[in-house]
Amino acid sequence: MSRVKPILFNTDMVRASLDGRKTVTRRCMKPQPQGYFEVNEEPLYIYDTSLGQGQIHSPYQPGDILYVRETWHKYTKRVGTGECCHMAEFYGYKASIANSEDAGERWKPSIHMPKEAARLWLKVTDARVERLQDITNKDVEKEGVEKKCIDSYIRQMPCETEEYIRLAYIIAFQDIWDSIIKKKDLLLYGWNANPWVWVIEFEQCKKTEEI
Repeated sequence: MSRVKPILFNTDMVRASLDGRKTVTRRCMKPQPQGYFEVNEEPLYIYDTSLGQGQIHSPYQPGDILYVRETWHKYTKRVGTGECCHMAEFYGYKASIANSEDAGERWKPSIHMPKEAARLWLKVTDARVERLQDITNKDVEKEGVEKKCIDSYIRQMPCETEEYIRLAYIIAFQDIWDSIIKKKDLLLYGWNANPWVWVIEFEQCKKTEEI
């Protein structure tokens, strides 16, 4: 039976997922392995023997159903006409402000979003272990980095060799990665630290009654 678990996405991640651009996410392994370790594929975990840390499990496994927690709020508005007119509650999402009714409301942090408010549901299709800097150009795009951003960096390169194109992809992803890491944690989990990460691939799915 599939596990149903929450996952936190910031506003840009939500937009990229809704657009179909983001189909993978990387999460830092905590604690970080310190030396030799073995990878168990199913369920996915590493066994770190260097400091006696034992099994460090991936937070998400293939088959898991994830509901995305995003910046949100609940607001009320009048619906219906005549005797049927009444006030009803709705959820609003910062990633897609579309209504004048909710645009001015106070936003609540994603960590506090209840499951019932989730609109984006994902099914984990694959999970693996990698070093952060092992990300491929294809995976940079699958992380939701906009192609126009990558192309902008390519145009700034001395020439369009394979090496410089690779550098453009890396800079585009590094900018985003380091922006979501707390400053105090950059030495441990920033791009230059090249931490071990869980690579979680997913596809959108619909919420069912069982979920």
